[in-house]
Amino acid sequence: MDKRNIAIEVVYALADKQKLLRLSVPAGTTVREAALASGMQQHFPGLDLQQAPLGIFGKAVAKPEERVLEEGERVEIYRPLIADPKEVRKQRAAKAKAKDDESS
Repeated sequence: MDKRNIAIEVVYALADKQKLLRLSVPAGTTVREAALASGMQQHFPGLDLQQAPLGIFGKAVAKPEERVLEEGERVEIYRPLIADPKEVRKQRAAKAKAKDDESS
């Protein structure tokens, strides 16, 4: 087993607060293990790192419990969506259409 450590970052952000933590973790650490090891929940009470969606450099990781990290990668902890983006676009389009109809 490889006993060396790798340097990574773990980040999380809210609208008004963000945190980036630099960690040294054992080679072979998974994305989920790194998020849990970060202690990010101490900075953001209520953050559920067991269930939170995770990604690396802006790309969601489908199986964070299996994906092993590499040197220099940044683990991103994502917030749940408040609204469905497709539904928001549909509402925006309907509103714009209604406005156009009024001005005609």
